[in-house]
Amino acid sequence: MKAIYGVAPLFSLLLFSCNAEPTLQKYFVENTENKNFIALDLSPEILNIDPSKLTVAQNDALKSFDKMNVLAFKLTDKNKAEFETERAKVDLILKDKKYQQLMKFSSGKEGASICFVGTDEHIDEFVFYANKKENGFAVVRVLGKDMNPTAVMTMMSVLQQSKIDLEQLKPLQQLMK
Repeated sequence: MKAIYGVAPLFSLLLFSCNAEPTLQKYFVENTENKNFIALDLSPEILNIDPSKLTVAQNDALKSFDKMNVLAFKLTDKNKAEFETERAKVDLILKDKKYQQLMKFSSGKEGASICFVGTDEHIDEFVFYANKKENGFAVVRVLGKDMNPTAVMTMMSVLQQSKIDLEQLKPLQQLMK
């Protein structure tokens, strides 16, 4: 009987410690199989870069990048209501204080924002969010280890040298049509 009294507080602590708050990770998992979404997971290999041709700083920036998750909602005449609902969900998630906004652009019909999770010098995740009322929206999560703004800028120079494997991006071409 004493064992039950010891297990009950532990079980209730477990229940209350579970976070029911929506997160981008949960959102991605919930919508990966939804027919209105296009989901892609991209690794650094998509860049097709020869590391021997990079500077030390560029190699370090590349090593801090783990993967990129893309979730895009393709708007059609049949799913306009769901588009508004899903866009509102993403907006709500990104209002959480853990997503620190770096930049935001809006023109009424379209908008974009860049957020990050972590501290200025130890960023775990960058989030790029863009939406256009005629096409849909896309959320891109760039996940890594100890990324920082300097490494991100360096990574931009690496992208310029890359020979991106466009075959992996074919599903996104549907969204642009």
